[in-house]
Order: sequence, then C-alpha cells, then structure tokens
Amino acid sequence: MEAMSHRPVRATTIPGSDSPAPFPRLRGTNLLDAPLLNKGTAFTHNERTALGLHGLLPPQVESLEQQVVRAYEAFRRKTDDLERHIYLRALQDTNEVLFYRLLLDHMEEMMPVVYTPVVALGCQEFSHIYRRPRGLFVPYPLRDSIPTLLRHRPNPDVDIIVVTDGERILGIGDQGVGGLGIPIGKLSLYTLIGGIRPERTLPIVLDVGTNNPDRLQDPEYLGWRHSRITGAEYDEFIDHFVRAVRHALPGTVLQWEDFGAEHARPILERYRERVLTFNDDIQGTGAVTLGAILSALYVTGQPLREQRIVIFGAGSAGLGVADTVRTAMVQDGLKEPDARRRFWLINRGGLLHSNRSDLKEEQRPYARAWEEVVPWERADPHRVSLSETIRAVQPTILIGLSTLAGAFDEPLVREMASAVERPVIFPLSNPTVKCEAVPADLLKWTNGKAVIATGSPFAPVEFGGRSVPIAQCNNVYIFPALGLGAVASGARRITDGMILTAARALAEHSPARHNPEAPLLPPIPALRALAVEIALAVGLEARRTGHAAFVTEEEIRARIAATQWTPAYPNYEDLVGPPEGQS
Repeated sequence: MEAMSHRPVRATTIPGSDSPAPFPRLRGTNLLDAPLLNKGTAFTHNERTALGLHGLLPPQVESLEQQVVRAYEAFRRKTDDLERHIYLRALQDTNEVLFYRLLLDHMEEMMPVVYTPVVALGCQEFSHIYRRPRGLFVPYPLRDSIPTLLRHRPNPDVDIIVVTDGERILGIGDQGVGGLGIPIGKLSLYTLIGGIRPERTLPIVLDVGTNNPDRLQDPEYLGWRHSRITGAEYDEFIDHFVRAVRHALPGTVLQWEDFGAEHARPILERYRERVLTFNDDIQGTGAVTLGAILSALYVTGQPLREQRIVIFGAGSAGLGVADTVRTAMVQDGLKEPDARRRFWLINRGGLLHSNRSDLKEEQRPYARAWEEVVPWERADPHRVSLSETIRAVQPTILIGLSTLAGAFDEPLVREMASAVERPVIFPLSNPTVKCEAVPADLLKWTNGKAVIATGSPFAPVEFGGRSVPIAQCNNVYIFPALGLGAVASGARRITDGMILTAARALAEHSPARHNPEAPLLPPIPALRALAVEIALAVGLEARRTGHAAFVTEEEIRARIAATQWTPAYPNYEDLVGPPEGQS
C-alpha cells in the first residue's frame, strides 16, 4: 500500500470545465483542505490509496447521500439562525459539493439561512464569525495594486463577479468589510439555482472604509478603520477596479450589489456600455417586482397600462422598480409621458413633487406637478405624506422599499382597500424586521382581498378557512438566471431588453396564471428548472439585439446545459492512473 500511495497522478480537467483541475497535484491533507475537491468520507478505498488518504479518514466509505443525512442532522441541532448560517458557511469552506447538495435537498429551509434574511446578521457579525478566506478583499490603501490583487484570485477563470462596497447592506446600512457576506451569499445562489460552477464565481468587497461607529469601535473589526472615501477619490478607485477587471477578466459578468444611493446608479450608468454588468438592487429588484406585478394582474384581471402605482421608497431599489415597470408599460403601448404619470414615489421627505429642491436627478422624472397636489387634503402645506397620497390617488398597487417597519399601517391599508377591489400590496423591505407590513395584517385589514408578495419569506397565512400562500418577491428569481443566460449566450452587454425579458419569462411561469388562489411566484424548489427557462429567454433576447456571441437557439440551449453544474462527486479512480509499473 505504501508504494502505491506515491504513484504518479495523470493531469486532467474537472468534468464539465475547461479549466485545469488542481487535484492531480494535491494529495493527503492538502486534498482534504481543498473545498471543491474534497469528498471527505466519500473517497473510495482505491482513491485513498492513490491519493495518500488512508489514516486521515475514518475507514467507512459513505455515499454523498449518506453525508447529506449527517450534515442535515448537524444543521438541525443548531439553536439559532446565526449558528445555522455559520455552520453552512463552514461546510462550504470544507466540502462544496456536500454544501450544495445539502442546499439542493433542503432549498426552501436553507436558502433564507444562506441569504436573506439571515445573511444580514451574518454581515453584522462578519468579523466575529470569520473563519477562512473566501473571495477577494480590495482595500483602498492598496488602490495602486488592484491588478495584483486580482491575480491572487483563487481560480483563473471566472464567469460571475459579485462586488459590494458594503455601504447599504439590505436594510441594515453600512457594514464596511462585513458586506462581503452579500457577494458570498449571492454567488452561492448563482451556483445553487443558476448552476454556475462554484470555482468560476468570485465575491469581492471594495473596502473604502465605513461610517458605522459600531464597526469602527469594535476591537475585532477586520476592515480598514477609516471613514468612507467619497467624491473624486472614490470614483477614481472604482475606475481603477473596473479597468483591472476588464483587463484580467474580459467578458466576465460584473454584478454590483448594495452600493449606497449616491453611487449605485452613477456607477451603473458609467459602465453599463463598457462592460458586461448590471446592478441587482436596481435592475434585479425591478425585474422580479415587475414579474410579480404581472403575476398579480392575472389575479386582478387588469392590464398593466391602467395601474396606479405608489412606491414608498425612492432610493436605488424604488427607482429601479419604477424604471422597469414604466419601460414595460411603454413596451405595452403607452407613450413615455403617460407611463410616467402612472407612478407616485414617496421618500422620507414625502411625495416627490416639482416644488421640492432636494430631489436627485434620477428622481425628477417621477416628480408630480405641484399644481396636481395643491387641491389634496394634507396636514403640511409643503409636504405630502404616504397616507395622504393613498387617499388622493386610490392606487391599485402599493410597493414598499423604505426599510421602515410598519409603514403600511391599518388606516392606510383600509383606505386603499376601500377604493380597490383587489389591492396589490408588496412590502418588499429586507430583512423581516424592516418589512412595511406582515401578510397576516394585510389580509385582516382588507378582508382577505389583498394580493401580496413580500421581500422576506413568510409562511402561508390561515384566513377565512383557507391557507393563503405568500410569494417571496426575491431577486433570486432573476439574477442567477440572468447571469446564466448572459454567460451561456456569450453576451457582450446586459440590456434593458434582457431585464424585461427575464421579468416576463418569470410571470409566464406564475402559478397564479392558471389559478388565482395560487402563489404569485413559483415555489422555491422549482427555481433551478425555472432558471433554465429564464436564461434561455435572456439569451435569445441577447441574440435578437445582436449582443450575443452565439447566434442560434440550439447553441444557446446547448451552452446552458453545458454551463449548469450539478453537485456530484467526480470519480477520481478514473483519473489517478495505473499503479507504478503498469501502463
């Protein structure tokens, strides 16, 4: 046995990938420490002999299915969500195939732990629960060395980058370097749902400091202890980063995540025609919300172009929703000015209107004419509240992206329901503690008439002798499929048309299309199959507009199938070569 353990190992590639596989060069503990290559107790006796693993593992050889049973038992023993999050992250850093197979078998239960809403707590506690490196840290003091940092990436070939600067993490604000938890979580879903190979994903945090005093005063904080860089210095830093990515990884999808309102849209507009990029908070949120709205209209029986839409929250996400839905209205035949007049946007300063001097450039298209507002009943002569807007507008759709818990209170909701037969109400703020209203209250206050989708997961609500399912309007319905479609089609740009196509494809698969009592969005276990359908629609739209490298539907279909990775162990016995002395 000892002689055989040192026999040579043939070079090969990881099945399903063109990348050289590192495992022929790894043996013993080094192989067990490689998360994507480690099989743990599933290494066969022959593999253990060839790769120097005897004695390092218990003698019993298990299947992946048996390992999943043990891993799930360990998960269930954890006493709170943060401990479950830590356990899954540790498993990901130990054995990625087992991690993804466990998630695949228990997707509905574990997705909220890997991502929203529990990832918010993971970001807050990032420095306290940090165990092993994953992804890249790009701190501002090393701004002149970004190309070098990118060369340090774990794997040479990357399909998807998710990058954040940690300034606006979900509804909990500035987390500094702890924001890396968001790219890690998002890319886990890219693999779980979109099937992007895990070694071809790269999470990045741009550490430009933090203005969060809790982080700066925390002795265990792992980030750069400095207030946030702003202005020209910030813009130059971002430009250095994008140029380095374009040079090192041309054609890689670059997804911006959880940037502050001051930076999110300018960055997107600056680079969207130069690299393969999109902002998930703006475009992903817009697409999934549009998909849910179109699904809700199957229930109400009303056309999109006739909706009156109030959006509470006029930041990046709220504007992204308004822009996406407005574009869909124009696509459905409305003229641009008429489509804009179907929206009323509200922020902490009240309704956006033409007499306000504090509006950002991207908010101005949605400012209502002051002459329209003057006759409204209101308490403040200069400010129009959410409830006053509801009373005057009688909206058919109410969307919350404010992170103000309880903002949709009983009087407001009853006012809306008194004028609309089936009010569509989407409290979308994350995490759960930031939600504008809970579904049980919305159903109670509307006598069961509300059509609901939420940002965080909620269990079905028992009302009026029936169980009412609550759709989670989560970006996970869009971004993994959008990335898969862009990668598989060889897209050169991610266009508004591709975003709209993804949203409409999602709505086409709504259970509510055929049953008004069904959820607005497909069930979580169906997401992986759904991602294939949405990715195909996205790829075909890229082809239609001349933005795809692959121009036939057959090519795109084949590349989607080839791109999708399934968590299963490779058979190393076919790769380790014959014993010494044999050919």
